[in-house]
Amino acid sequence: MLKNIAAALLLMSAAITACADEAAIRKALQAIYPKAKVESVSKTPYPGLYEVFVEGQIFYSDDNFTYFIAEGRLIDARTRKDLTASRMDELTKVDFDALPLEQAIKVVRGNGNRKVAVFSDPDCPYCKKLEKQELASLTDVTIYTFLYPLEGLHPDAANKSKAIWCAPDRVKAWQDWVLNGQLVKGSAGCNTPLDKVAALGRKLGITSTPTLIFADGKRMLGAYPSKDIEKALGGIQK
Repeated sequence: MLKNIAAALLLMSAAITACADEAAIRKALQAIYPKAKVESVSKTPYPGLYEVFVEGQIFYSDDNFTYFIAEGRLIDARTRKDLTASRMDELTKVDFDALPLEQAIKVVRGNGNRKVAVFSDPDCPYCKKLEKQELASLTDVTIYTFLYPLEGLHPDAANKSKAIWCAPDRVKAWQDWVLNGQLVKGSAGCNTPLDKVAALGRKLGITSTPTLIFADGKRMLGAYPSKDIEKALGGIQK
């Protein structure tokens, strides 16, 4: 009899504690995100982890709502910093000085102090957007463009890459194409580094274009605005 009473009290205590934790999480969440509509908070089978249902979305929180996990990413609740993204930046850093820059098309603007490498597909619309709308405004920078045709998406990209690389003036051939849609004509055949660049891209885990790699080893995927690229480069240097 006493054992049954003790067990019942233990279960009751656990239930009260769980309710208290759920209420504390709800209160902490509302303090940080007052406009969020919290539909439910419930304890998961995993110790110290709670399911939070907010405005049709599920995410997971610790018992103090210090951090939460949303879409597979760990977020600092107060600063809203994506800790998963920060760790990915660290784990996927590239040794910029080890890149085979001689296999890239080199463009120098101004003093060229700041450096960025770009893996670009000649037929990628976002690569063209990056060149026209974002990279064109950068100053005091050296841009190394690795021709990285994704033939599964763009069957003729490899041919265009070869024509551009084998042109008498690679920089002009590249810019004529991405900025004006004019492909160099009569380009003689030559030995290209395309196979080596493809192997490098696979080694670095590059699966989409454009992919930018900065001197500090961090990467950026997509045609980000120039202000974000400037920030990654470290601002305008004089």
